[in-house]
Amino acid sequence: MNLDTRTALIPIDVQLGFDDPPWPRRNNPAMEGNGLHLLAAWREHGLPLIHVRHDSVQPGSSLAPGRPGNGFHVGFAPQAGEALVAKSVNAAFIGTDLDLRLRRLGIERIVLFGISTDMCVSTTARVGANLGYRVTVVGDACCCFDLADGAGGTIAADDIQRAHLATLRAEFAGVVDTEEILASLPHGASGAA
Repeated sequence: MNLDTRTALIPIDVQLGFDDPPWPRRNNPAMEGNGLHLLAAWREHGLPLIHVRHDSVQPGSSLAPGRPGNGFHVGFAPQAGEALVAKSVNAAFIGTDLDLRLRRLGIERIVLFGISTDMCVSTTARVGANLGYRVTVVGDACCCFDLADGAGGTIAADDIQRAHLATLRAEFAGVVDTEEILASLPHGASGAA
């Protein structure tokens, strides 16, 4: 995989509100560290970067604009000159100008990571693939939450993560880890934990 100026990194919803109730137990504590490595490498190489933030319209949501949870985790806020797309649904392409921004930049491949694998990352990957982008999901820079199964049980976040990455890999996206994507950057940038 060759990554160049036609490849955009899109971090999705790495926001403080996911740390608060009612969100259940989360998997992959390495998600933030891996994501920070990706951001640093993209910035170092001057490659396109578009941040996505979830601005919830649900009453009482920790992710609603104006609430502390709407803010980004430390290190994930856009820096000067970096684009930000705000969405209110799962897919970052719906109700936003993300597709237009990418097309104006000449982007052919999008690299996604963030919260959560089975919801906003997966939905954005699927729509992106349907729009004709080559999609890559950095699996170890994503996470899931435990999920009620509707029958009184709970599906573990690790199982949800594994199933959703497998589904994306089968139809919609390449799935890689942080070290693999960093090794694909110009001059083999590295630094993953």
